[in-house]
Amino acid sequence: MSHRNARLTVFGRRLLVERVASGRPVAHVAAEMGISRATAHKWIRRWRAEGPAGLHDRSSRPRTTPHRTPADVEARVCDLRRARKLGPARIGPVLGLPASTVHRILTRHGLSRLSWLDRPTGTVIRRYERDRPGELIHVDVKKLGRIPDGGGHRVLGREAGRPIRGMGFDYIHSAVDDHSRLAYSEIHADEKAATCADFLTRAAAFFQAHGIARIERVLTDNAWAYRKGLAWKAVLTELGASGKLTRAYRPQTNGKVERFNRTLLDEWAYLRPYTSNHERTEALTDFLHTYNHHRCHTALDGHPPISRVNNPAGQYT
Repeated sequence: MSHRNARLTVFGRRLLVERVASGRPVAHVAAEMGISRATAHKWIRRWRAEGPAGLHDRSSRPRTTPHRTPADVEARVCDLRRARKLGPARIGPVLGLPASTVHRILTRHGLSRLSWLDRPTGTVIRRYERDRPGELIHVDVKKLGRIPDGGGHRVLGREAGRPIRGMGFDYIHSAVDDHSRLAYSEIHADEKAATCADFLTRAAAFFQAHGIARIERVLTDNAWAYRKGLAWKAVLTELGASGKLTRAYRPQTNGKVERFNRTLLDEWAYLRPYTSNHERTEALTDFLHTYNHHRCHTALDGHPPISRVNNPAGQYT
């Protein structure tokens, strides 16, 4: 994975190399990409020495980990979890391990949540994800009331901040890649077919700019714009993607973007008491950058979504 403060992803490093290879000075390219000359020279050296492979992140895993729990002990922890459904506090005394160590072992093996296991067999059944970025994109729209100038009830109180007739709603269109959880959102005044289609075009361009070259399938709910909209179907055809609809009244089918909507509310829309609708709208860009590049994602072992794009196999070291 990239360092959480790294300015360049693998895609950005390729751009750096291409611009320098075209004859432009390294100092000029570094300045326009917001990195130091030393960093730019480092990636140029690696590219010249190793080719495209040199632009990928190198493992930071130590050569040896003498204090790591032996593999046979980890296997016994996993066996107790699957067979007896014990938690860290009960497995620890059985094997003479601290509960915190047991918890880390269960997390490492994807067994930290009993709700993910089939009770009779102990097989992990609740987690699913596509094998590669772009294989499936989840799309949804979230409706939010607009904020009047001066603030709504979160700023002025319930009585003074009562909704103003005619303020209307913002429609937040979001697309989330199933494998990497890379997310893209835009705010619009409606959710008509033309709006949804234009959003999908820009979302595809966003994913391509971040290293997801092709979208294969797009999953949506059963809204009219997705079922019948000719503009929506035209964009799918242009992208070479197929459209899929969720089961009626089963939003869980589109669970990844539904979960992203909840994060969107908690960490952007309701994060602080905004004093205007414009202020909330302006904050969306920073939220998306933080979510994609810096926010630790529990489903990705604490890594941000962009790391899954750079590392499609999902193997973290």
